[in-house]
This record gives sequence, C-alpha cells and structure tokens, in this order.
Amino acid sequence: MQSLPTGTVTFLFTDIEGSTRLWEQNPERMRAALARHDLLMREAIERNKGVVFKTVGDAFCAAFSHASDAVAAALEAQIALDSEAWELPDKLRVRMALHAGTAEQRDRDYFGPPLNRVARLLSTGFGQQVLLSQAVRHLVSDSLAPPAALRSLGRHRLKDLLAPEHIWQLCHPSLVPNFPPVKTLDALLTNLPQQVTSFIGREHEIAEIKRLLATTRLLTLSGSGGTGKTRLSLQAGADLVEAYEDGVWLAELAPLTDPALVVQTVASALGVREEPGRALILTLAENCRDRHLLLILDNCEHLLSTVATMAQTLLQQGLRLQILTSSREALNIAGEQTYRIPSLSLPELDEEALPETLLEFESTRLFVERARSSSQNFAVSGANASAVTSICRRLDGIPLAIELAAARMRTLTVEELHHRLDDCFRLLTGGSRTALPRQQTLRALIDWSYELLNEQEKSLFGRLAVFAGGFTLEAVEQVCSGSIEGAEALEDWEILDLLTALADKSLVVYEEGASRYRMLETVRQYATEKLREAGIEAFTRGRHCRYFVDVAERAEPELLKADQSLWIEKVEAEHDNLRGALEVCHQDAALNDLELRMTGALWRFWFFSSYLREGREQITAAIERNGPSRPSGALAKSLVGLGVVTYFQGDLDAAQSACRGSMEHARDAGDTWAHGVSLCILGVLANYEGQLETARHNFETCLAMAEQVGDRWLHALALSDLGFVALQEGQYPRAAELCELSLALAREVGEKWCIFNSLYSLGLIRTVGGEFATARELFKEAMSISRGLGHRISIALCMDGLAGAWGAQGDTEKAALLFGAAAAWREKIGAAVPYAFRFGYDRNIGAVRSALGDERFESMWSEGQTMTFEQAIDLALSL
Repeated sequence: MQSLPTGTVTFLFTDIEGSTRLWEQNPERMRAALARHDLLMREAIERNKGVVFKTVGDAFCAAFSHASDAVAAALEAQIALDSEAWELPDKLRVRMALHAGTAEQRDRDYFGPPLNRVARLLSTGFGQQVLLSQAVRHLVSDSLAPPAALRSLGRHRLKDLLAPEHIWQLCHPSLVPNFPPVKTLDALLTNLPQQVTSFIGREHEIAEIKRLLATTRLLTLSGSGGTGKTRLSLQAGADLVEAYEDGVWLAELAPLTDPALVVQTVASALGVREEPGRALILTLAENCRDRHLLLILDNCEHLLSTVATMAQTLLQQGLRLQILTSSREALNIAGEQTYRIPSLSLPELDEEALPETLLEFESTRLFVERARSSSQNFAVSGANASAVTSICRRLDGIPLAIELAAARMRTLTVEELHHRLDDCFRLLTGGSRTALPRQQTLRALIDWSYELLNEQEKSLFGRLAVFAGGFTLEAVEQVCSGSIEGAEALEDWEILDLLTALADKSLVVYEEGASRYRMLETVRQYATEKLREAGIEAFTRGRHCRYFVDVAERAEPELLKADQSLWIEKVEAEHDNLRGALEVCHQDAALNDLELRMTGALWRFWFFSSYLREGREQITAAIERNGPSRPSGALAKSLVGLGVVTYFQGDLDAAQSACRGSMEHARDAGDTWAHGVSLCILGVLANYEGQLETARHNFETCLAMAEQVGDRWLHALALSDLGFVALQEGQYPRAAELCELSLALAREVGEKWCIFNSLYSLGLIRTVGGEFATARELFKEAMSISRGLGHRISIALCMDGLAGAWGAQGDTEKAALLFGAAAAWREKIGAAVPYAFRFGYDRNIGAVRSALGDERFESMWSEGQTMTFEQAIDLALSL
C-alpha cells in the first residue's frame, strides 16, 4: 500500500455537481457512469503520483507531495471526464479544489485546518471548474507550463473560516473557461435574499429571461398567482449579479397598500436618501442616471399606475438602468417587454406511471422534494406514482399550490390527498408563517387577484366558470353576454375587452396558437363559487348547454366529409365543454330534450376518436332517460350510434337491438342515413351467422336507398359489404369488382374512414387471392389514411391485415409481432375485431401459431404488445 505524503501536502478534493438529481432521474445509468468516473479519477490521480486517501459517495480526497502533480492530475481528470460519452441526459460535471498545507495523519486519513479550507473552497465552485488556493498558486507559479494558466477570482470569505482566501481558477484550452461567480460569503452588490429551499427546474424560463434582458430595459414577468414569478425573478437576478457593475437590487412591493410608499421603498432598496425640499423621485432618478444596475420590482399588480409612472421616469433618466418586474398584469408603458410564466411541466396521466419518469417533470419533481421535506417517510413508488401525477395535473402545475399540497403529506397519504382535492380551497392552507398572508392559502392567493377586478370583470369572471377545458371568444359572447336578473349586464360588444382584461390580469390564459382561452382548474373552481354566490349558475349553464348542442349539430355532417380531420380537432378542443353540457342536460329537467340531440350528433366523433366506452355510456344514459317518451330523429341517430360503438366493442346483442330500434325510428323520421347504416350492421351480423341471403338483402336495400337519395358515402359502404358476401360465397372476381367500385366512390367522397373501409376490404380479398404484395400496399395505404384520421380502431385492423398477408406468405414472426401490437391497442381502447373485418382472422392467427410453435409465437406476440402505438405503426409501414 502506497504511503501517504507528509510535510507540506497538496490536497485535491472533488465531487460531482448535481449527483443527487442524477441518481433520482437515472439510477441505472448513474450507477454505470459513477463506476466510469471513479476509474478515470483514480487513473489521473495515480498516474500523477497522488494517493486517494478517502472517498465519500462520489467525492474523492487525494494527497500529493508536489503541487504541480496535483494540478496535472486535476487537469488530466477534467479533460478525460469531458471527453467521455456519458449515457446520461448531460455530462457528469465534476468540481475540483486544491489547497496545500501541513496536516495530521491518523489511520490513513488527514485532519486539520488545510482539510477544512480545501473542503470550503470546493463548495464555492461549479462542475467542470478547478479552483486553487493562494498557497497552491504560490507553489506552482514557476512550474505551470503553457497553455495552462491561472486566473485570479479575487479575495473571498469562506464559510466558517476567519481568514479570507485569494481564489484562482485553472485555465486551459481544453477546459470550460467561464463560470458564474464563486459561491462565497462576500458582500456582493445586491440585497437579494438567501433562498432556503431548492430551486427546481425552470431552466428554459431562466434562459429566456436572460435573453430578453439582453434586448430590453423593462421586462415584466406576468402570470397567474402562485406560478413562481417572484422566485424566478430572484433566481435570474442572482445569476446576473456579476453582469451589472452596480449590482442587482430588489424592492418588494407586495406588503404596500399606500401608493405613496412605492418610491420610498425603491429608494431604500438602492440606499438613496431623501433630500430636504426636493421630490424623492427626482433624487432617485438622478442617483440611477449613471449606474449600471438591475432593479427588481416584485409584485406590482396592486400599484400599477404608480409603479408605471416611476419606472418610466427612472428609465428616461438612467440609460444604463434595467428593470425586471413581476406582476399579474403588465405596466403597459413604452418599451416594456412581457414574458408570461407558464406552469411547471406536467406528465401525462398514466395508470402505470413509473416513479423514475416523474422526476423528468418539474411539477412532480417539486412535489416529491417538498413532500420528502414534510415527511421523512414519504417515497414515490409504483403504487402512488399515478396519484402524484393526478395531484400535480389537477393543481395545474402551479408551484405554490403544489407546495401547499406537499405540506399536507405530514398527515395524509398521497391517495388521501388526491381524494380530498375536490375541496382544494379548504385543503391547501397552512403555508409558511413568514410568507405574505395571500401566499399562505390557495384561496387567499386568488382572492388577491379577484379583488383587483372591477364589477363587470368580476361578473364575466364568474360566468366563465361554466366552461371546461377552454373556450373561444365566440362561445363567451354567446354564453356570457346579456342581462340576467340580479347580475351585472354584459353587452356582447364588451366581452372582448373584458376578456382581454382578465387575461392581462392572469386570471384567464390566452393560447395564441389555438386562438382559445382557458382558466386554470383551481381558478375555475374559485370562479364557480362566485357564480353560485351571484345566483345565476343554472341560467348560465343552460346557455352554455344550448350553445354546445349547436356546436355538436354543426359538426355532425362535417364529420363525414373530406375535411373531417379538421372537424374532429375542433370537437376534440371542446370535448370537456360537451361533456359538461351533457351532464347539465340530464341534471336539469328543462334541458332533457337536448340530451338526445347531443348524443345523436356526437357519436361519430366518439367513434372516430376511439372513445367507444364513453360513447356507449353517454348514449345509453341519454336513451334510458329520454328515449321512450321522445321517439324522434334524434333518437334514431343516437340508436344507430349505439349500434356502431357496441358493434365495434364486439357486443353483438346490444348492436343488434340498437340497430333494430334505430331502423324503426329512422323510418318515422325519414332519416335515410341512420336507416341505411343500421341495415348494414344488421346485415354484417347476419353474414357472420351464415345468413347470406338476409345479409345480401340488407345490403342491397341500403344500396337502393343510397342511390335514391344520392348518398355516395352510404353507397360505398353497401358496395363494400356486398363484396364481403361475394367473398363468403367464393366469388373472388365479383368481390374484387364490388370493392373496387366502393373504393372509387369513397375516394370521390374523400371521407377517410370510408376510404379505409374500402381499401381494407379490397386488401382482404387480394390476400385470399394470393396477391400478397398488392394486399400489403392496400393495407399500408389504409393505415396511413387512418393514421391521418387518428382512428386507432382502423389502424389496429390494418395491422391485422398486414399480419395476415405476411403470415400467408410465410413471414410468420412479422405476423405474430403485428397481431400482438394490434391486440394490445384494441384492449387499451376497449374495442374488438369487428365481425365485418374478422374474415380469416382466427384462421390466420392459428396458422401463424402453428408455424412458429407456441413458445416462439407467444414471445413475438408479447414483444408486439410492449410496443407503443407509434412504434407499431412505423414498424408496420416499414416492413
């Protein structure tokens, strides 16, 4: 064993910056990375005659007899670490510090002041940085060979050490040259408070703030209450202290209620004294005239006019002055740049969420860290990961709301917390006692914003609570304008200005790309209370319901036209509003007649978007409540919709019953389309049961009806179904001819599902005829069209078709893989293989299993089931 150096020893201490975060986010990769890090560190130290005398976690402590060897080891190690291809989201960043002195030895360890000093020196640095004390600089000043050099970082006080230290940075062309100021106790030109909790995420926002400050002199951070505007401005200011020769200064305006105190508060923050007989604003402006500084004005929204006037005066006088404000509303003065702070990033809802994936998102990472601070026993696991995700999503990724929720982990489990969020204003209380009162509860936070509104703004704010998932300007004008007894009258021409004012005050969010507005869910709950207090909730929800019945009915015919994808997107954007309207319809007897109209109009959307379970539940409930007493065209549409979704779920009895009912009411209402589709589904079921004559009769009847009214969509469907009858009878040329005619008509119509249906049918016929290459091309085209439509049921069917073609050709492993992927996604959306598309399905799977053997078949099937939907599609199209 190599002996430890004695006498004047140079110590090299190292550790990995952010290692805790890396372990949390990538434990397996971090384990391998740490092993490689340890090897590179030991090689560099030992190759330069050093001795590793201690390791603690990822930290190395090494001793050298000569300072030049220690510097050479640090340089070699940093170059090696930087050159390594780490299998992590980013490089391992190791910070290093060197100090020399005499120390005591005991049990192959060192003790004494030099160890304390090098440890404190290390804590001031950053990953990839090498810091040297004055003692080491003195020892190597004559031996440091170019291009290596030392840069003075000045004298600094180190924590718990009385004597200051002159710190030097090792520079070399292969090392990172620039870092933030070392983290020491020296009094910097700032009054920014020391933060006591960790700053999580927001890398993009911090970078954007710095970028904007490089191009503007007045930047306002806006956003809803609790989104972290204050913390972001403080963090950005702290990062930029070194960039302003006269420093970064904070004036906290939140506690002020008297506008007259604004200038005095700013003057106090900048150390400016009032002069007798002279207005303080003039003294303040003169003081700022030649100073290069960043002034942070925090929480301006309740003092906007005064702050705006002061800021304009200061900026006109101080040409090197920059101002960063945080406010729920912009100052609206010349030269102002605004940057809206978004909520924290959120994971998608996933019942099988993995704990490690949660740490990739800012919201869930914040919840986990703060929950651990509240309860040492808290741990995120596979059992509670989904609940953590749901909590953060329901709280809209608002940092303050998440922190208030995490504080409840002292007395609640994650699941209990999740269940209690319906009453979030009672639950989310008990913030820091030292915080402003409005930051101690979620209700107080929103109260603060609400009380800044005028009466008309308050009235519109409450009415907006009826919208869920967002809304358009048109919807607000239709639903929220007009006079309501006992409430503020709102004219439709006033709505835009009022809505803009609410967006400016961060109570409503404007989504530019979608030209839509939305309320954060916590804000919407608060608005609902205000709507109820106003006594106009039932009236406003009724107007909302009638408006969205009209939306559904306008979309209904468009969903069978060439631009149906656009209309599916439009309806999807209003999906939560439509759900809410349906809920109101069946709760309010005065609106019951609208429920069947809505389900009759919406079933095509539910089908094309693969919401089979939801469609069935909504239609069934509407029919049970309203159907028997209201036989009508709406009932016929709802029944055919129920027939379609239950058919694609594989529930044949339900499909048959619904289609028979639909035919009866469609005849009375003169609805040829509903009548024809019902005939076709009943024909398919008859075909499946071997009743070919009944099936043919149904399809031919539908065909005659379609020709009579000129419905090419229905015409194409009937031709395709007749082709299946011909296929069942072994008439392959006739079957192909009918499906070719169907495809030509479908292409004329341009509706994607109709084209898919004809392509798929023709693909099956070509497979049966042994034309495998042609069949595969047909299935691939059908899949591409279905992908554009977003219809997962059809995509899965195309996978089955391709699998059947590959299996018939002898490529059984590809077939098993695709069969497995299709089955997995059907199960996920609650669909079955429809009987019109089941021709040869069981036989094809049986043939593939027989060819591969059970073990290999199950292996390939399982591999297909583990693929994401997009992976399966890409694979299917590439084969």
